[in-house]
Amino acid sequence: MNASTHCLPLLALLGLLVAAPAGAADTAAALLQRGQYLATAGDCVACHTAPGGKPFAGGLTVPTPIGNIIATNITPSTTAGIGHYTEQQFSDAVRKGIRADGKRLYPAMPYTAYAQITDADVHALYAYFMHGVTPVDGKPPPTRLPFPFNIRLSMAGWNLLFLDSKPFTPDPTKDAAWNRGAYLVRGLAHCSTCHTPRNLLMAEQSSHELAGGAVGTWRAPNITADANSGIGNWSEQDLVDYLKLGHARGKAQAAGPMAEAVDNSLQYLEPADLRAIATYLKTVPARHDPADTQGVDSWGAAFDGVADQRGTAMPEDANQWSGAQLYDGYCATCHQARGEGSFDGGLPPLFHNTATGRADADNLVMVILQGIRWTDDSGVHMPAFANQLSDWQIATLATYLTQHYGNPSAKVSAEQVRLLRAGGAPSHLIALTRWAMVVVVLLILVIVVLLIRRKRRRASSGLV
Repeated sequence: MNASTHCLPLLALLGLLVAAPAGAADTAAALLQRGQYLATAGDCVACHTAPGGKPFAGGLTVPTPIGNIIATNITPSTTAGIGHYTEQQFSDAVRKGIRADGKRLYPAMPYTAYAQITDADVHALYAYFMHGVTPVDGKPPPTRLPFPFNIRLSMAGWNLLFLDSKPFTPDPTKDAAWNRGAYLVRGLAHCSTCHTPRNLLMAEQSSHELAGGAVGTWRAPNITADANSGIGNWSEQDLVDYLKLGHARGKAQAAGPMAEAVDNSLQYLEPADLRAIATYLKTVPARHDPADTQGVDSWGAAFDGVADQRGTAMPEDANQWSGAQLYDGYCATCHQARGEGSFDGGLPPLFHNTATGRADADNLVMVILQGIRWTDDSGVHMPAFANQLSDWQIATLATYLTQHYGNPSAKVSAEQVRLLRAGGAPSHLIALTRWAMVVVVLLILVIVVLLIRRKRRRASSGLV
């Protein structure tokens, strides 16, 4: 963001401060600062900023099982953004999923979580987006989903079934830190949006809160208090480190959407808020996957398979390379021959690592394909190998990693890699929904026909 990008919000704020008495100016500045912090906690920039685009100007394509959703412009532009929104309209959009024009938002915008936000925090967010964000007049293309999902009014029925519109209510039996953590996790940080599985209607399964969910080709892991499947064996400090730094030594490192969340949002939260989140997560009811026979971060040990390859001729066909040969060629330089990582801990070991310890190896494959990148010097960096390794090579390498450093029950195939590289298996939700509509219409027609026949029989028998 260059200096000119800051000019308009600064001028707007300057106008407010000049026009207000000293005390009111301090209050206005504090309100904008508070709103900015809340917008950061909500990670609004992640979805509403396209790669290389201006902050909050929209245009990002969000893939979903029902089609691509295009993020809207939420700058205070009066022609392309939300500059004409009243505070009530802003609140309705954020907490109820209703735009100023009355049309419904799709729950890709996590208003189901933001419904927890208090009136005071909505007020601060509104002040920030109206006076602390640079207006951008560019309007992204509209979202065009296939029938029947293009009927936005259907979201009114969806909301009746699945939207809890009550703001967060503190639990009087819990302390302030727990309540603050619950407010952030359930609301602004919207952790359940990714980490809770969804039903056929794409609503979160509240009975499996934070038990893990799908985020495109990535798997958001179980973050309940279960010691094997979740984070039950993590300390609060492990969780704080992970949220702040993007990695917890001897446990895990953030990648994919979680790395973006840390990069854009979580690393900027106040230490007390990070501690509160950790406090709350440690109390989320445990959800156990029987496949996890031990902690996902406890698998594996140091192993040197590279030494046995020295002096062995490499096959001319790279697809015939062994896992050890691929590891030596692409991994050992950073992770060392025995998978122990760098001496200073900056590059993680491959054993006792959730990336290799899960029975589902999708995230491991995705890390190899896409790498891990950060916009600053925080977190763990790793190059992407999508353009260097074939599906067969990645499957061979990933299998080598899980067999020697991770969960040996994990299986990786070239077909699995191909699907993940292509964006994941195609969704059948649209076809299923259309078939369901046909079935419902046929049932209605059958009921109508039966009622007509019944009426005619009653009439012919003289009962009517």
